[in-house]
Amino acid sequence: MTVEPYRRVLANPGVRLLLLVGLLARIPVIAAGLTLTLQVVNGMDLGFLRAGLVGAASTAGIAVGAPVAGRFVDRYGLRPVLAVTTVAQLAFWLSAASLPYWPLAAATFAAGVLMLPVFSVIRQCVAAAVPAEQRRTGFTLDSMLVEVSYMIGPAAAVSSTAAFGSGWTMVLVGLGLVGAGVALLAVNPPTRTDEEREVKSPAVSRRQWLTPALLALLGVTLAATFVLTAAELSVVAVLKADDATRWTGLVIGLIALSSLVGGFVYGALPRGFSPLVMVGGIAVLTVPLGLVGDWQWLCLALIPSGLFCAPALSATVDAVSRRVPTAARGEAMGLHGTALTLGLAASGPVTGLVIDHWGTDWSFAVAGVISLLLIVLATPFWRHGRPPRPAVEAALSVPR
Repeated sequence: MTVEPYRRVLANPGVRLLLLVGLLARIPVIAAGLTLTLQVVNGMDLGFLRAGLVGAASTAGIAVGAPVAGRFVDRYGLRPVLAVTTVAQLAFWLSAASLPYWPLAAATFAAGVLMLPVFSVIRQCVAAAVPAEQRRTGFTLDSMLVEVSYMIGPAAAVSSTAAFGSGWTMVLVGLGLVGAGVALLAVNPPTRTDEEREVKSPAVSRRQWLTPALLALLGVTLAATFVLTAAELSVVAVLKADDATRWTGLVIGLIALSSLVGGFVYGALPRGFSPLVMVGGIAVLTVPLGLVGDWQWLCLALIPSGLFCAPALSATVDAVSRRVPTAARGEAMGLHGTALTLGLAASGPVTGLVIDHWGTDWSFAVAGVISLLLIVLATPFWRHGRPPRPAVEAALSVPR
């Protein structure tokens, strides 16, 4: 294992700038959810239930809007989508602090539908900027940078709220999103390779690429964020029960660091592994965590599953990019984002219910078992029906 695979990826034209813009652009997107929660809880003094409803509205909007934005990128290009979503985010975040609760909840859903599609766009552009044989490493590097964004975004939201209040923090998040949109508009990274642009790919019917195998892959993707979110919530509950809440940032940071290490190793390997194996590894390693008594030992026990985090997510992205034709890659990446979002949304209430009634001894196990069941259900469909090859690959395969 060497760093040479990463050097080759970063040597491709435009990749370094693309990944840097992606790292910075994701920070306000990630900070947005916690900022809304702090506004409802602190700024409006309405409690966590109301904050959870606003968060659910945002999540639902993002889940609906991600594949729609991807489909528009496929049909009309990147810039029109970025222009519309950037203006929408500016309008929402500059006015959200002055809205009463229910109008805020409705506007949050609309803003979620029109959320700047940073995650799916960056992944789509990585697929276009990096040769097929280097994409696994490229997606892994991108997943590692996502972890860095997650380490910065929530901390920035909390610090800004403590310093300036939730209202001004919402304005800052809006300006950050506008800055992200403007940066992407200025860079205008290609969403297809040069060869793919030369071969004018016609629109592809969903029936041709939205196969049982791809749906199974999306289910495995959902399982990944389900178990990861459940483990994080369970850790927070353990720390609270042990009167060690002040160490939450350190523990979450340790998980993120282990994910970065695992991602670095995975991206440098000569070959990757199936998402079934990677997500299944997280689930299996999560099941026994409830048996670990002391929270300090739990920190160490979390490292093995953390090592699988970035590799598992990058494996799902790589699999999606390989299973869909070029003309539908944007919508497919949007569906991948929807699967991630739904896994996160479903995990919260399920894990919370288990923690409230049976404690963290069971919450880790239940999360792992549910994820394993999803993987088992996906397995029979995994290779059912070969996905259509991208149009450019089909054209290049014609004898000359």
